[in-house]
Amino acid sequence: MFFRLFIITFVFMIEDVITSAQNPRVKQMVLLGQKSSERRRQGLFVAEGRLEILHCLEAGLHVTQLYVCPELAAPEGDTEWEQIRRLCPADVTTTKVSPKVYEKMAYRGTTEGVMATVEARYKKLEELQLSEHPLLVVLERVEKPGNLGAVLRSADAAGADAVVVCDPLTDLYNPNLIRSSIGAIFTVPCVACSSEECINFMKQRGIQILTAQLQDSHLYYETPMLEGTAIVMGTEATGLTPVWRKAADAHIRIPMLGRLDSLNVSVSAAILLFEAVRQRQK
Repeated sequence: MFFRLFIITFVFMIEDVITSAQNPRVKQMVLLGQKSSERRRQGLFVAEGRLEILHCLEAGLHVTQLYVCPELAAPEGDTEWEQIRRLCPADVTTTKVSPKVYEKMAYRGTTEGVMATVEARYKKLEELQLSEHPLLVVLERVEKPGNLGAVLRSADAAGADAVVVCDPLTDLYNPNLIRSSIGAIFTVPCVACSSEECINFMKQRGIQILTAQLQDSHLYYETPMLEGTAIVMGTEATGLTPVWRKAADAHIRIPMLGRLDSLNVSVSAAILLFEAVRQRQK
């Protein structure tokens, strides 16, 4: 028993329990969860729950601090918790917090009693490692973190090379985005840039631009997607801006046979992504 306790103490230096919501580190965690400007300023974001932290570590991201509420955390011997301990650097400090403090810190309430601060990693377009015939999803001015998270899940399932967010209205480490992506934000390369930068990037690399739009378009399953392809989608409210419509190599649409004229952007992205998968596997 003594040996086991010694190992745990060595791997995670445990500090005193934080019981006050006025503690500066508690206030920092709250700000990181609520403010994109604070995440940018500190270069950190918050991961909540064992799986989120584990996804971060497996993606090679650096966990800087762990917070644990013993009353809510998984018992000793939990497989995911043991993996977190194994993958974390030895100098990462684990701080215990009271249930009341944890409730204050956690963006989504009682998420398994463990959370972490993680160093953000912002990729650039030029850093993307693309396959010979890349498949990308481009989202212009996406606003809802849940939609972007769902698109990332589809991109992961379809084996897409990357997701590019142009002129974003939400940041890539929004807690709701991380939650809705169920870890895909860490498995699929994701880049934020301007529409002009993205268009130039695609043109220089010979990647065809397919814009999803109802006007002046062809059925998506009649459009070849075997070569390098970027599927470009706009917001559900206003669609794509003229700069993308003009830059497109082809306009594609999903047939609407019901009384409504719009699918959720994440559903539409999944349909178009898996058409590319179907063509390429065939």
